[in-house]
Amino acid sequence: MSTFKAPKGTYDLLPPDSAKYLAVRDAIAAPLRGSGYGYIETPGFETVELFARGVGESTDIVTKEMYAFETKGGTKLALRPEGTASVLRAALEANLHRAGNLPVKLWYSGSYYRYERPQKGRYRHFSQVGAEAIGAEDPALDAELIILADQAYRSLGLQNFRILLNSLGDKECRPVYRAALQDFLRGLDLDEDTLRRAEINPLRVLDDKRESVQKQLGDAPLLRDYLCDACKAYHEEVRELVTAAGVTFEDDPKLVRGLDYYTRTTFEFVHDGLGSQSAVGGGGRYDGLSEMIGGPALPSVGWALGVDRTVLALEAEGVELELPAATSVFAVPLGEEARRVLFAKVTELRKNGVAADFAYGGKGLKAAMKAANRSGARYALILGERDIEEGVVQLKDLESGEQTAFGVNEVVAELESRLG
Repeated sequence: MSTFKAPKGTYDLLPPDSAKYLAVRDAIAAPLRGSGYGYIETPGFETVELFARGVGESTDIVTKEMYAFETKGGTKLALRPEGTASVLRAALEANLHRAGNLPVKLWYSGSYYRYERPQKGRYRHFSQVGAEAIGAEDPALDAELIILADQAYRSLGLQNFRILLNSLGDKECRPVYRAALQDFLRGLDLDEDTLRRAEINPLRVLDDKRESVQKQLGDAPLLRDYLCDACKAYHEEVRELVTAAGVTFEDDPKLVRGLDYYTRTTFEFVHDGLGSQSAVGGGGRYDGLSEMIGGPALPSVGWALGVDRTVLALEAEGVELELPAATSVFAVPLGEEARRVLFAKVTELRKNGVAADFAYGGKGLKAAMKAANRSGARYALILGERDIEEGVVQLKDLESGEQTAFGVNEVVAELESRLG
């Protein structure tokens, strides 16, 4: 046994469970690929300043959860705790916004890292699929992303999730609300760290999960009562477009996302079967983020959906995904000449799109057939010395047990026909 173990709060994805994660990633990405979103991949680490500016210096992510380190050359880097800041940085660096086709629509998939107390549904290393639409201020774009996420979850068979929707206002109306909220918070019995956070970004206090804080927020002023006319009209159009698409949501005037860059539309996908870690994904509009990290004004909107949390939600609902067989055909050679012949057939099957595997290591018939059954293959190809003399190969249906001989040059076409 190895003396090394995965770091605390992380996990290894291993077959056969890893197939679920791949299926979830593919299902979330499918609606995006069909809606003009191109794939982007960014480094697993960025400069600390990118996240400090974008995510927010007062957020728990930056102050408590970010894995930060200094290189030998003195550069301060951090493992990425979220995807949006990295994607926007990459788009700006490559001048994608200057190509003349806004919005720039991108999707991504990868691992993210936060140092927090490990528990079910909350890991220090986790996987997300995200989407960003950069450079356009349009309620239809906000609605599109909400609808695509809903479509992805529905395609997986998820039913018991809810969409929470709110507006956080903009630079015109949020400062008025911010001042009113600060006045309210100053009158509460809060610890020094929370009061300090209230002075920097009071909306973060609304997102505090501690019961001692939440029970004092019942009479907190609501942002919806402070929205300017433009933000009200924008939010109403988002609501109307989402509703017209047949997507159900709940208005949640207290919804605040845990990142500083959100403006106007904000939303969250929650699943009541996951306990305290009920959020499976979320996102919103971030019209000022580009300027925060040194770029031009580029109003944008996006989301990130947790692959880990989605898998847990599927398990909570008892949804079994229809996964493609890892192996459809398993070749069992008996003897050296049979190994050469069947290895060539396995290669031919693979070239023709049939998932095929081989009994490596010179196994005898009994051990090789056990391996064939464990592989999950539907058919076994068996070839012995007598079969070679007769120019045939045995095709065994591992479900029914039926075995039939076919000409060596006919068996590939026969398998393609049977497997569709």
